Amino acid sequence: MRNFLDKIFFRSNNLDHISQKIKDLTIKTPAHRIFEAINAYSPESEIRYVGGCVRKIINKEKVDDIDLATNIEPKNICDALYKNNIDFYESGKEHGTITAMIDEYKFEITTLREDIFTDGRHAKVKFSKDWKKDASRRDLTINSIYSDKDGNLFDPYEGKKDLENGLVNFIGNADIRIKEDYLRILRYLRFFLNYSKQAHNAEIIRALKINIGGISKLSKERLIDELQKIIKLPTLEKLSKDKMSLELFLIIFPELKNVKIFSQLNSYYKDLLKENDFIFLLSLLVIDDNDNLDYFLYKFNISKQNQKRMKIIDNFYKEKMTVNTFIEKNMNKVFYYHGKQAVLDILNLRIVKSKKINKTLIELSQTYRGKKIPSMPISADLLMKKYNISEGKQLGQKLKTIEQIWVKNDFKISDQQVDNIINN
Repeated sequence: MRNFLDKIFFRSNNLDHISQKIKDLTIKTPAHRIFEAINAYSPESEIRYVGGCVRKIINKEKVDDIDLATNIEPKNICDALYKNNIDFYESGKEHGTITAMIDEYKFEITTLREDIFTDGRHAKVKFSKDWKKDASRRDLTINSIYSDKDGNLFDPYEGKKDLENGLVNFIGNADIRIKEDYLRILRYLRFFLNYSKQAHNAEIIRALKINIGGISKLSKERLIDELQKIIKLPTLEKLSKDKMSLELFLIIFPELKNVKIFSQLNSYYKDLLKENDFIFLLSLLVIDDNDNLDYFLYKFNISKQNQKRMKIIDNFYKEKMTVNTFIEKNMNKVFYYHGKQAVLDILNLRIVKSKKINKTLIELSQTYRGKKIPSMPISADLLMKKYNISEGKQLGQKLKTIEQIWVKNDFKISDQQVDNIINN
């Protein structure tokens, strides 16, 4: 039987639109299968939505992930899912998390927990059946709202009220909560920028500043993961205008020195940036005339593919700029050797950093959006047969020269030009 106090004091029937949206989430996604599997597992078993999906529904945002909490242990979650033919994997079984997969949906299901020990980076937990204790270990009131499948809230720290009033509050003492996990400094900044309608609370700011050195204890992977959630256009716009948040943010990420670019964006730039991803926005924040990007990549673990993408942009802007830098003939080199993404990144960065809208660059960018990288029409086999050249270093050099002339000449080369290269 569910806890009596849970029913009496902490459950509440929602406003109709919230209740209906949560019911829709249950019915219109495979979430109903998860609820059926867990709720039917035993007389005491129960599962609820928690965190982001509930917060976003209350705030009328799009739900893009579904997290759930349950009062049964991970081995029982696995058993319940298995018996109901639901695929799953043990994504974090030692911490109580199982990920269920139905169609294209992923559901993170976490057993209720209590903290036994925290050191600012890791937490040792024990599993629990107490919903209030699970809520009490969460960081912010707006993240500690639970709901059953029908939209009845369990909200012991009045997160819904804080969300509606635009208040971002820690559960309990801010200093203690931050010392449990220093990532909460960044999480507070992210949620403040996204949800606050009020000025910063002085006590919270004091706790953030006192503890900001603890960020150094965190893994680079956790920092980058949180950074990726922050580097989105609406959040960056607010960050660039919030002096206190910006001061703290730049203590943690001093390399992201170009944040002010986002403070005065016109509608065109906003639309352009909405189309771009995390790596482009990160490049815009980091790339400068010096070795700022190199230092950032040294400090943080970015994938090799994304490092290469950012270095192409950085290397391009380190070359001497001339009147011909941004003409199509020159950009064709980037297009051919590095691909469409590289040329669009380079042009878009220039467009956003320009003080005035540059229609020429915008038109050039549009040109490349529809272009396909051409294939070199001259092959080694053709040269060997036509000119009787043997395979080897000389052939490679001739072919490279032909390719360079072909790219430079807008992907055109005449037979006479090829003859001249071969015969010289």
